Amino acid sequence: MKKLVLLGALALSSVLSLPTFADEKPLKIGIEAAYPPFASKAPDGSIVGFDYDIGNALCEEMKVKCVWVEQEFDGLIPALKVRKIDAILSSMSITDDRKKSVDFTGKYYNTPARLVMKSGTQISDGLTELKGKNIGVQRGSIHERFAREVLAPLGAEIKPYGSQNEIYLDVAAGRLDGTVADATLLNDGFLKTDAGKGFAFVGPAFTDVKYFGDGVGIAVRKGDALKDKITGAIAAIRANGKYKQIQDKYFDFDIYGQ
Repeated sequence: MKKLVLLGALALSSVLSLPTFADEKPLKIGIEAAYPPFASKAPDGSIVGFDYDIGNALCEEMKVKCVWVEQEFDGLIPALKVRKIDAILSSMSITDDRKKSVDFTGKYYNTPARLVMKSGTQISDGLTELKGKNIGVQRGSIHERFAREVLAPLGAEIKPYGSQNEIYLDVAAGRLDGTVADATLLNDGFLKTDAGKGFAFVGPAFTDVKYFGDGVGIAVRKGDALKDKITGAIAAIRANGKYKQIQDKYFDFDIYGQ
């Protein structure tokens, strides 16, 4: 009988020690769901996309429950600072300017920025042809800063918008001459759609670390130990094949980069 009691106690102890979602405080992750193929809304209102799937895989790896909090992109860092969310997983590039406000995990992907304008538009590496052109950018993004500091001095008129989807509508309608944003976003979210017919990438790819940083990472509050935990989880899902499984669902190339 003593042996049975002991075995029962050991079994109960083993069950209680197993990590479960209930053991950890839910992880509140901020995301802007208007950035396909990284994050957008399905017809039923659910969030879908690469960022969303990566976040869920990371939460599964860390054995915590994901709670997704939708927010416009320019409100994500303020929401993090007031503890409305615990992390930002919304295609946010790791830049020196943002590092003043938040800490970043290691990158989880890296792609260049590009210009999209009407097919056949000739834009040289010097970008001088952009004088007088109306270029749409997402407000609060690295692309807005790049456009204001690099394109505006060349004579381009920079028009900020709340979301990239709004920009696509005005580009297609002719109210904008073009937009600068992440190349993968532009390709999947606009050029491959019916609205994007007659438009194309023009000019050079933009990769200046000053503006576009060292890839895209997950932002957390300054000094938060969550940074190292999530970085470890990124490495784990890349090692166990989960990252590639998610990547191959959306892209036909290695989005992680060098």
